[in-house]
Amino acid sequence: MKPAVPEPSPPPEGPAAGNGTMKLPPARSDAPMAPVARKNGFMSQQDTQAAEAQHPQPSVGSIAAHRQHAVAATVSDLEPDLDADLDTFEETQAEGALPQGRFLDRERSWLAFNERVLELAEDPNTPLLERANFLAIFASNLDEFFMVRVAGLKRRIATGVATRSASGLQPREVLEMIWARSRELMARHAACYHEDVAPALAEEGIHLVRWSELTDKEQARLFTLFRHQIFPVLTPLAVDPAHPFPYISGLSLNLAVVVRNPVSGHKHFARVKVPPLLTRFLEASPGRYVPIEDVIAAPNHLEELFPGMEILEHHAFRITRNEDLEVEEDDAENLLQALEKELMRRRFGPPVRLEVEESIDREVLDLLVRELKISEAEVYPLPGPLDLTGLFRIHGLDRPELKYPKFIAGTHRDLAEVESASAPDIFAALRARDVLLHHPYDSFSTSVQAFLEQAAADPDVLAIKQTLYRTSGDSPIVDALIDAAESGKQVLVLVEIKARFDEHANIKWARKLEEAGCHVVYGLVGLKTHCKLSLVVRQEGETLRRYSHVGTGNYHPKTARLYEDLGLLTADPQVGADLSDLFNRLSGYSRRETYRRLLVAPKSLRDGLIARIDKEVQHHRAGRPAFVRIKVNSMVDEAVIDALYRASQAGVPVDIWVRGICAVRPGVAGLSENIRVRSILGRFLEHSRVFAFGNGGEPEVWIGSADMMHRNLDRRIEALVRVVDPGHRAALNRLLDTGMSDTTASWHLGPDGEWTRHATDADGQPLRNIQEMLIDARRRRRGTATP
Repeated sequence: MKPAVPEPSPPPEGPAAGNGTMKLPPARSDAPMAPVARKNGFMSQQDTQAAEAQHPQPSVGSIAAHRQHAVAATVSDLEPDLDADLDTFEETQAEGALPQGRFLDRERSWLAFNERVLELAEDPNTPLLERANFLAIFASNLDEFFMVRVAGLKRRIATGVATRSASGLQPREVLEMIWARSRELMARHAACYHEDVAPALAEEGIHLVRWSELTDKEQARLFTLFRHQIFPVLTPLAVDPAHPFPYISGLSLNLAVVVRNPVSGHKHFARVKVPPLLTRFLEASPGRYVPIEDVIAAPNHLEELFPGMEILEHHAFRITRNEDLEVEEDDAENLLQALEKELMRRRFGPPVRLEVEESIDREVLDLLVRELKISEAEVYPLPGPLDLTGLFRIHGLDRPELKYPKFIAGTHRDLAEVESASAPDIFAALRARDVLLHHPYDSFSTSVQAFLEQAAADPDVLAIKQTLYRTSGDSPIVDALIDAAESGKQVLVLVEIKARFDEHANIKWARKLEEAGCHVVYGLVGLKTHCKLSLVVRQEGETLRRYSHVGTGNYHPKTARLYEDLGLLTADPQVGADLSDLFNRLSGYSRRETYRRLLVAPKSLRDGLIARIDKEVQHHRAGRPAFVRIKVNSMVDEAVIDALYRASQAGVPVDIWVRGICAVRPGVAGLSENIRVRSILGRFLEHSRVFAFGNGGEPEVWIGSADMMHRNLDRRIEALVRVVDPGHRAALNRLLDTGMSDTTASWHLGPDGEWTRHATDADGQPLRNIQEMLIDARRRRRGTATP
């Protein structure tokens, strides 16, 4: 937990601010952008250059990924920071208290976040297969952005309920900005693949080729594969008066095929869906891979699908649909059944984006636009192949020299036994001290997972209570809970079946747990349960002792190797009592809203944090140590941001370490000159949430599940736990210091909303990589540090 680095000095304290009359700098992120003109249905090079001249690209980019990907477990389930709602803000401050225009636009900020992912793909210093992986993550992120944010925005515009955003933009302006900015980023993404990554892969013997580049022998081999494994699952669908235009599912890859009847001379349109369960890139020969749609579209292969017809042309296209869920819980007698029905409806959501190969015929494009009822602004012509999420499979190739060096997490030193042959007694360790875990640097399997497995097997354990938001397909956590229930223990599991894009999996787990005898509940009506909590009740002599885990990440053993998260294992009676009260609230009718060492949303978390920020102002004015340091995935909530602005105006140094969206304008004179914002992206997904306060010389630190967004603070059950061990508090503050240090590689946010990457010093030498530093610190403990 303790990176061996010097602590940076705090930012200089600026003068106290005025009363909100200062002039804010312009921000491209707040400027409406007109949709780019298209000629013959396509984005021309001239159009692109004109758009870039009018709206130059920011110099930075972004990260994250989320949905389950069958081809790459290493990037599955990366949770998005996307609300289902278009967040709006009602100005409640007194006239002139804080200036208008003080919030950056959240949609523009998210696109900048994904741009930072793209920058990692563009960076030649990133290992080559990791560059391909970041290209896939960028594409996957953008898919979800359109499925959720853009779809939600369009729905609200159509129904007339969308209002001006907190940044001051009208909904239509936001939508036009998204269209134009995403078009720029998608073109840049395609260029990175075609001009940089694919040629570099070829130099390393990994050739991503098209059908025309294959040898005769390779084509013959793939024809055999096509006949035996692909052709039987293909279903060509004709479009004519007797066959209406088929429904095309979201994110499916399709071929638009034009054929001609040689007898009548009539032309016909048909659609062929690329089977989603087949491998995206097929191996034509060792080291040579071709997109599956190329194999299907090969001339002699299409003739197999349309015998007797003349194949005139074919074009790949892909649709993105609204895939957010809407379940009226108050009207649903059985939430499980209601959600299952809504999941079926999700497949038929309205389209929000049409990706086509840039060579597509205008007549075919017009047909797609007309039948799909999509606007020209939502058409994205790109060089093939489409859907570069398929690069996840390429990243999975066994070429370790082209990836980040392998790192295997070790057991936390407070849980490790001197004699390695014996499994650690986690309960005994927790009776001696609290354990602060930092994943993936500390092993999840030998800490949190072992904690629950030991509880399930221990005859003295009477009860286990657990929240599950996301978990893996072969979850040892679920297995342990089932074992506990089958051995007669009382097991309560709160399964959040509305966890976005994990609904199917969580419904499956809920039913499996119920069948094993677990008490399964789905939380409170109208609220998602996002907190990460585990409680074990154990009989010890004449008393009951409670053991607790409060974390920042999901109980997901696979992503625990990829997500940076924190967790507290403790036998502290106050935490145990708090978790008992909170679980009772979640499973019963308790109305408790105050806790001993927890802050819980939606009742106390926002107010508790704002009260502590305001208290730092009092400490600063009294001459006592004062600071605010926050590490989150997203910083959007206006009330929290305004509290940070007021702290900055009073002279309190404020450091914000954010992975994704940030609506704060740092460095504005008289408003936020004492606020610094940094972002760090890399091999691990920065996912932990930390809130630290100077507190007059007695630092206060909290960790937990909540980001600073409306959904987290108003529509979710979230929990933060106060860290009381002085060594743990110091370690967390050192972590925050290191992340915010100017000697650490990161992106810096400017007052205009633009992010600037800082990866080298003034002499061109690489800045410190905090993730590599933490990896090396763990290796040094085990005597395996890199030289």
